[in-house]
Amino acid sequence: MTGRTISIIVAAVLGVTVCCVAGVVGLSGAATACVPPTAAAPSGAAWTGRYDSEQTGHAATIVTVGAGKDVPVRGMVIAVATAIQESGLRNLGHQGDANDHDSLGLFQQRPSQGWGTPEQIMDPRYAAGRFYGRLLDVDGWQQMPLTQAAQAVQRSAYPDAYAKWEPDATALVAAALAAAGIDPPGGFGFCVSGAWVKPVDAPLNSGFRTGSRPGHDGVDLGAGRGTPIRAASSGVVIKVRCNAYNADGSPRSCDIDGNLSTPGCGWYAEILHTDGTVTRYCHMLRRPTVAVGEQVIAGQVIGLVGSSGHSSGPHLHLQTHTGRPAIVANAVDPVPFFASRGVDLS
Repeated sequence: MTGRTISIIVAAVLGVTVCCVAGVVGLSGAATACVPPTAAAPSGAAWTGRYDSEQTGHAATIVTVGAGKDVPVRGMVIAVATAIQESGLRNLGHQGDANDHDSLGLFQQRPSQGWGTPEQIMDPRYAAGRFYGRLLDVDGWQQMPLTQAAQAVQRSAYPDAYAKWEPDATALVAAALAAAGIDPPGGFGFCVSGAWVKPVDAPLNSGFRTGSRPGHDGVDLGAGRGTPIRAASSGVVIKVRCNAYNADGSPRSCDIDGNLSTPGCGWYAEILHTDGTVTRYCHMLRRPTVAVGEQVIAGQVIGLVGSSGHSSGPHLHLQTHTGRPAIVANAVDPVPFFASRGVDLS
């Protein structure tokens, strides 16, 4: 498929609410169905058609270069968001007096700072490759907020500006991957909306409201410390919180391991999905890498497995709820919940 064809399809896809690829692959390697949502996308979702063919073509180039280098989807989103901020996804030449130093191209890279010759930087494929090269050299970039990871590469005078483009970049990356028929590096299912994946590739070691644990409103997946936790499906983050207490009821830090006498979920996040359901991810190692209001995609890393809060060792405690707010009354067993969406939690 040519870059021009990809850009045309990307532009078309961005004009609709749902972008979906049937039969995508989940974390466990099994095919997972792309289930159409039964409710409208969350408010603020960036599935928009306001990018023209030139811009979507450059986004497609950035994505295909990333896929060729086995860059995770998160890296593609960071790269596209950076290009939106730096150039509006246009391959800008020297702008005369309006130019920021000797900045050029999609990422406004500077020849004087070692990014390459002007001719090289004006080649979008070269520019994207150089961006990815520096991003992958940043220690822990996948666990950073987008703006922090982009700033580690770009050294911008306006580092906070990158974050506002994350929803648009997410939609553009999703559309480009779907249009090109590319299976995202990392092997997890991918759709702008509809797909569901297993949050961690780990065995189920504790069930929902069992006889011995009737108050256990979720399931435990026995992943090791530091294992990336992925969003089960696309949606919007509605809660990020430290929930841990000492035996006397006083607040306890979530940045240290908990124990069975420590009430609370530890560091956790909640995601509201396009079908109106909510997933909760508990006992994270540190503060989740996403923020309230952030749009996420199926398979996106949102944090790391830890043992904060009421926990006897590292694992992911996963809850599923049929509505918002996520409360005991609307908690349901995650095993059949995920099974109905094509994902085996066992």
